[in-house]
Amino acid sequence: MRHKLTGRRLGRNSATRRALFRIMVTDLLKHGQIKTTVAKAKEIAPLTEKMITLGKKGSLHDRRQAAAFITEKTIVKSVFDDIAPRFKERAGGYTRITRLGVRAGDAAEMALIELVD
Repeated sequence: MRHKLTGRRLGRNSATRRALFRIMVTDLLKHGQIKTTVAKAKEIAPLTEKMITLGKKGSLHDRRQAAAFITEKTIVKSVFDDIAPRFKERAGGYTRITRLGVRAGDAAEMALIELVD
């Protein structure tokens, strides 16, 4: 029996896909916005929101969980000290995906994913 897959494969095996998501979430938290394909943006949005929610909770366990996913220690510190307090009053929806059109080389649909202010 064929089971429904959860998430998109993106042409990668699970370890490579997880590494890609970790790097993209780290870059999004570092720069505030990144330009990527729509499929990748839709996949990293909930992961980014989970990291910000961990930052809002702020316990040691939450910090260790965030550090296990985010690839740079300085970004983990910034999530807990700078980014999470910005969203203190917000219940969720910390990211926005804006479609940009198609990429010239391969006609992949592009998007800008950014942190909401």
